[in-house]
Amino acid sequence: MKNRFKIKLHIKKGDKVVVIAGASKDRTKVRTVTEVFPSESKVLIEGVNIKVKHLKPTAQSTKGGISKIEAPIHISNVQLWDSKTSSPTRIIRKKEDGKSYRISKKSGEELK
Repeated sequence: MKNRFKIKLHIKKGDKVVVIAGASKDRTKVRTVTEVFPSESKVLIEGVNIKVKHLKPTAQSTKGGISKIEAPIHISNVQLWDSKTSSPTRIIRKKEDGKSYRISKKSGEELK
């Protein structure tokens, strides 16, 4: 059965986030979201969850080798960064004039 409604996530592409769980956990290092996968509830974050891929030689690239690729992590392992308070925060959604806004719980300001 297909999803009838669009999934709303608390994180968007380009947001500043902190990884709060997993091997790359660091609550002080702010990172950027590169891509969001709503159907899988995963996000791709710059410099997090680096996987090693072994490549065979092909016609296009005569050399094989080892390449490092960023893999997506689950969205529950990530928390938004509030630049005003310089700490991770949760969000509240408010609707005004048919538009939905994300507001930081700690500072009370709108996240863009």
